[in-house]
Amino acid sequence: MNKINYSFLVTSIAGLSTLIGYLMIFIKGDKNKIIAFSLAFSSSVMLTISTIDLIPSSLSYLNNYMIIFRILLFLFFFNIGIFLSYFISLKIGEKNFNSLKKIGIISMIAIILHNIPEGIITFMVSGVDIRLGISLAIAIGMHNIPEGISIAIPYYYATHKNLKTFFMVFLAGFSEILGAMLCYCFFKNIINDLIIGVFLSLTSGIMIYISINELIPKSLSYQNKKILVLGFFLGFIVMLLSHLAF
Repeated sequence: MNKINYSFLVTSIAGLSTLIGYLMIFIKGDKNKIIAFSLAFSSSVMLTISTIDLIPSSLSYLNNYMIIFRILLFLFFFNIGIFLSYFISLKIGEKNFNSLKKIGIISMIAIILHNIPEGIITFMVSGVDIRLGISLAIAIGMHNIPEGISIAIPYYYATHKNLKTFFMVFLAGFSEILGAMLCYCFFKNIINDLIIGVFLSLTSGIMIYISINELIPKSLSYQNKKILVLGFFLGFIVMLLSHLAF
């Protein structure tokens, strides 16, 4: 198997690990506790990804610019991400979806935007050093599992449709493979630090908006403090361990 095939395989494993999160819909128990825990867990996952991964990585990729311009560039696209999330939330709200379904859809969009540059990076790294690529894929796979949960649980409990929920989570995971395909077919000669930095800035704004404006308020509405604290704490621990492995 040549390096390109290895790179696609490694990226595919990392991306499709998101589907492990889908399996959480088969857990039996108190519906309200499962939803409350999952929403708190997901909000912590997105906030942690944004603050310890996306934002520092974005600023790092924009390192070729003066520090003031770098920060302004980051803030511009970060706020674009927030306004884009607000706009999407309004448009989805116009379709009279219930709040859980809306959360599932917006989470899927955010994770797709997150996974495309992640797929590009995994593919590029694997093509240069397959061992490093495998280590990277394992770390990415670890944090893709809770991302899958953040889509699957709210969407499933809003619709009770297994196949549609699977498709939503699959789309999010496949976007990582899409990033690899785009890199191989079109972007391998033009992709640069600026493009990746902008993408990461945009995604961090989207994820923080979803966490603060959608996931946390909805989780609080279930009024179960112990479950919320446990979910939020575990989300932070899981993502911190994933970040350390990365």
